Amino acid sequence: MRSWRWYLSRVMRLFLRWFRLCPQRGRRKRQSRVRDLWNYWKVIMKSLYFNVLNNSDTVLDCAFEPIYWLVDNLTRWFGVVFVSLVIALTSSVVIIVYLCVLPIIFSTYPFHWILWHLCYGHWNLLMVVFFYYKATTTHPGFPPQEKSDIPTVTICKKCIVPKPARTHHCSICNRCILKMDHHCPWLNNCVGHFNHRYFFSFCLYMSMGCIYCSISVKDMFLDAYNAIESGRYMGVHAQGEVITDVGLIYSLLPPGDTPGQSYFQTPPPTFTHQERMVHKSLIYLWVLTSSVAVALGGLTLWHALLITRGETSVERHINHKERKRLKLKGKLFRNPYHHGKLNNWKVFLGVQKQSHWLTRVLLPSSHAPHGDGLTWDSPAYRNNTMAI
Repeated sequence: MRSWRWYLSRVMRLFLRWFRLCPQRGRRKRQSRVRDLWNYWKVIMKSLYFNVLNNSDTVLDCAFEPIYWLVDNLTRWFGVVFVSLVIALTSSVVIIVYLCVLPIIFSTYPFHWILWHLCYGHWNLLMVVFFYYKATTTHPGFPPQEKSDIPTVTICKKCIVPKPARTHHCSICNRCILKMDHHCPWLNNCVGHFNHRYFFSFCLYMSMGCIYCSISVKDMFLDAYNAIESGRYMGVHAQGEVITDVGLIYSLLPPGDTPGQSYFQTPPPTFTHQERMVHKSLIYLWVLTSSVAVALGGLTLWHALLITRGETSVERHINHKERKRLKLKGKLFRNPYHHGKLNNWKVFLGVQKQSHWLTRVLLPSSHAPHGDGLTWDSPAYRNNTMAI
C-alpha cells in the first residue's frame, strides 16, 4: 500500500507539468484563433469577387481598369486632334510636292517620267483622300438593340443586349460593334464590318504614297542636305574661314608653307531665302514620308496577314487561346470564318467577278461589304464545329 507522500509527489509532478505546458498551450490557442480569424476574413473577401472563371488575365484586367478608363476617355476626346493632325500632315506633303517637287520634275525630267509622276501621284492622292473620308464617316455597324430572331452568341455584359457572332463591345464608343477589329484614334472611329475595307485601303494607299514620295525625292533630299552642310547658310565656308564685314573671307589657314598667313578672297554666293525654304521643305518631306512608310507599312502588312487568315485583331487573340486549349486536348482548331486565302480577300474586298478588281479595288468604290454583319457563311468543312 502506497503512502500519502507518494500520492502527494505524484500530484505535484502533474501540476508542474501542467504549469510548464500552460504558456505553450495558450500560445498555440492564440495562434489557432488568429489563423481562424485570418481564414474567415479571406473567405469573406473572396466571396465578394470570387468567380469560377477567375485567372491571371482577369486579375490583370481588374488591376489595370483605372488605366483602361483613362486611355478610353483620352482617346475619345483626342480623336478630333488625331484626325486634324492627319489632315494637316497630308496637306503639308501635298503642298510641298506641288510647290517644290513638281517644278523640279518639270524642268529636269523627260516627258514620259513627267507623265508617270502626274498620273500615278494624282491617282494615289485620290485613293488616299477617298478612303480616309469613307473610313472616318462610315459607321462600323451596330447590332439591333431590340429582340430579334438573329442568332446570337452571348449577351454583352455592358450593353445587356444580345451579341451576334464576331461582335465585340468597344469601351471607347461605349457600344457593341459588328465584326469589330479595333478602335482607331487616327480615324476617331471604330473599325468594324462596314468600314473595315475603307480602313485597310487607306492604310495601303497611304503607305504606297509615302514610299513613292520617299523614293522620288531621295536625290532631291540628298542635294538639299549637302547644300545645308556646305556652310553657305550661316556664312561659314570651310574650316578656319569666316566672312568679314566687307563681304570677304579671312582665312587663318591659307594654303602655303607659312602658317598664320592671312589672305582675302571673294566668298561664294549664299543661298537665297527661297532656296533655303525649298531645301528645308524637301528634307521635311523625305523624313516624314519615310517614317510614315515604315510605321504604317508594318501596320498594313499585319492587317493583310489577318485578312489572309480570315481574322480580325480581336479574333486573333481569341483564336490563339482557343488553339492552345484544343491542342492540349489533342484536337485541331479551325477558324470558322476562314474560306481560303484568296477567297478571304474576295469576301473582304467584295470582289465577285474579274472586273471588280479594277472597279472596286483600283478605283474608288463605296460598295457595301459582303453580308449584313449579323450572320456569317461558314466553310463546308466546319459542320457547326470548330475542332476535329
